[in-house]
Amino acid sequence: IKEKKRHMGDTKHFCPVSLKENFVLYPGLYEHAAKYREKIYYFSTSKCRDKFLKNPEEYVAHNEPIQAPPLRVCLFGTRGAGKTTCARQIADKFGIFHIQFEEYLQGLILPKTKKKVGPHFDDEPEDYDNKMPILSQELEDFSQTMTKTETEKSKQEVKLTDEEEAIKANLMDNVALPPEVLDNIVLDWWRKEPFRSIGFILDGFPRTVDEAQYLSERGLCPDVAVYIQVEESDILDRLFPSCLKKWKDRQYKKMENKKKLKDLKTKIRV
Repeated sequence: IKEKKRHMGDTKHFCPVSLKENFVLYPGLYEHAAKYREKIYYFSTSKCRDKFLKNPEEYVAHNEPIQAPPLRVCLFGTRGAGKTTCARQIADKFGIFHIQFEEYLQGLILPKTKKKVGPHFDDEPEDYDNKMPILSQELEDFSQTMTKTETEKSKQEVKLTDEEEAIKANLMDNVALPPEVLDNIVLDWWRKEPFRSIGFILDGFPRTVDEAQYLSERGLCPDVAVYIQVEESDILDRLFPSCLKKWKDRQYKKMENKKKLKDLKTKIRV
């Protein structure tokens, strides 16, 4: 006997409740299916199914087809894989927003930290700065470096909120961001304008299994998830020249500061 063809609802195998309320294409499950007007609808959870059955007319198409959400892409890979370069090209091609996750986090605390934080932005410590005596007010005026005590004092004066402290810890030491902090950042990209209507490519998120689990628990499903895999040798070729240049710049600056300090000491003695 030939099996009868299943007539699926307006949203096909996606949950109509998630689409209507959160504008997200969330795949439905067979165990959460329901039939309405001879059509089968699939839901992400039993709660969504019950909500649909209470008022199905709110979630089905009437005069026009149900509008699908814009493109949402998650792009991830190791540092140096070329995520940002690819993300910019994709964003330009499809006319969607490009969100670089770590840069976005930096921007949230930059007004208080005054500089980017993290292992990729920390300057190499210079011991001579810590030992440099303040010989006179003139030496203070001309010197372009600060003592360790002055640096620590300036850092203490900056008071970060609990959320900002969590973001800083994530950037500095890769400490996981709590769900409540992610709620204040990530939810807006799916649920608020202009991201809700235009779409986006999220560069560098999720980065861990916990962050991927967070998206699943919040019902934030990307349409496409792309992982860029690159050979280790290629990444070294990309990153090594810039890292070497930064090191050379720091060494040059160190020598220039030593020379300037020596000249100032000589000038003061005279």
